[in-house]
Amino acid sequence: MSPIPTPHISAKLGDFAETVLMPGDPKRAKFIAETYLTDAVLVNDVRGIQGYTGFYKGKRVSVMASGMGIPSIGIYSYELFNFYGVENIIRIGSAGAIHPDLRLRDIVISQGACTNSHFVDQYGLPGSYAPISSYKLLKKAVDQAEKMGVRYMVGNILSSDTFYDDSSSLAAWQKMGVLAVEMESAGLYCNAARAGKNALCICTISDCPFVPGQECTAQERQESFTKMMEIALEIA
Repeated sequence: MSPIPTPHISAKLGDFAETVLMPGDPKRAKFIAETYLTDAVLVNDVRGIQGYTGFYKGKRVSVMASGMGIPSIGIYSYELFNFYGVENIIRIGSAGAIHPDLRLRDIVISQGACTNSHFVDQYGLPGSYAPISSYKLLKKAVDQAEKMGVRYMVGNILSSDTFYDDSSSLAAWQKMGVLAVEMESAGLYCNAARAGKNALCICTISDCPFVPGQECTAQERQESFTKMMEIALEIA
């Protein structure tokens, strides 16, 4: 029996392009589809997780929200990679700055993703696994960021299961050179590795936890992080 449609995605086989951009916010997915794609078609709306497929400069591209956290992106990316034949997923999300040189709206391109999640435990590995991005996508993103002249950094990020962290652990991660904190990429990278596919996380700094008052609004996160969107679309 075919796994399509899945419990979480109502699209038909072939509805998704080879590359899917994945913001966390469904409204950001809608914004990208309406702003950048031509002939965009809604292919999924289960649980309000909007997915669209259209064309960017003549190339077929999809965009679908991931929701918040590793469990959520773990479900959607698994189904896209393993059931819908998607080859590349580019997460485009927001992140909190950990590195002192990062400012609001800077771009972080995630080479690797540390995590406090136990997502990787399912694989039964005899040691610690280091989730990393696809070098092919990473290089394209860096080259595009250089071409666009945007402020960016490349390196390690933290995928945390806790948005409200009672242990105040970010200072410890800062000591290890971690650039920023978000909540999804480690799970995405694990799913891509297991499926033999490609994944990359490109984030925009939306807040600076070590600098009170330095944060973007929900509306700004939804619609104004366009440089990150354009980098992802250009390399899709």
